[in-house]
Amino acid sequence: MSDTTGRLLLHYETHLLDKDADWVVFIHGAGGSIVTWKYQVNAFKPFFNLLLIDLRDHGKSKNIEPAYENYNFDIVTQDVLKVIDHLGIRRAHFLSVSLGSVVLQKLDEIRPELVDKMVMAGGVFRATFTIKLFVHSAKFLNYFLPYRAIYNLFSWVVLPRKNHAQSRRIFRMQSQKLSPKEYLKWVGLYKDFFRLLRRFFNRELENLSLVVMGDQDHVFFQAAKRFASTHKQAQLVILEKCGHVCNIEQYERFNQTALSFLLGKPVETLPSAR
Repeated sequence: MSDTTGRLLLHYETHLLDKDADWVVFIHGAGGSIVTWKYQVNAFKPFFNLLLIDLRDHGKSKNIEPAYENYNFDIVTQDVLKVIDHLGIRRAHFLSVSLGSVVLQKLDEIRPELVDKMVMAGGVFRATFTIKLFVHSAKFLNYFLPYRAIYNLFSWVVLPRKNHAQSRRIFRMQSQKLSPKEYLKWVGLYKDFFRLLRRFFNRELENLSLVVMGDQDHVFFQAAKRFASTHKQAQLVILEKCGHVCNIEQYERFNQTALSFLLGKPVETLPSAR
């Protein structure tokens, strides 16, 4: 998909309610795609204009130019901004999941006037020992295993329980659309990733933000709790008996919570939050 200058844009979908309606922009995580939001579209489109984006190399966003030998979060974020600017969106709410929370916070840093409320599902907020172990293990395993085998392995580590099965299946299906070369470029983000996490954890949030986490998200949960307790603009909702990809696993509860927040209604934190 190209803009008026012929620049190749990320693949995206829009669902238009009204030209004066607020926009919600959806940012998936590494290995995901627009399909990550399959349970949100019908719930959100009666209230907002929706923009769903496939990040570079993901879903249908292939052969995006300019091409780069290595990636950083400036490149990934500018890709998203090109789509938003192409559509003439001046202000929007944003929903992210997993690594998308880092892209979202980078976008908020670069273009704060664009961002209204933020919802971060299964957010990644701190480079804990476990996360560093995951990243460095992935780099090491690249020498021995095909990347699809590594994705399958880590999908079990992050989403190990029976009730995580659907999230695990969707993640695997979408991650298989990455080529080995594309996968290595995304793994190469780790240096920028660790640096940004340190900075964003201590950066004061200016916008109202909702962090939604599953209590079975054993890799990312504790850091999210600390992040929410550190930032007065952030509210934490915890979904019980739920894993990392909470917008899929408990999509009805997630949709209710996120919509209430974006529409300015009280966010119910019981009985699922603690």
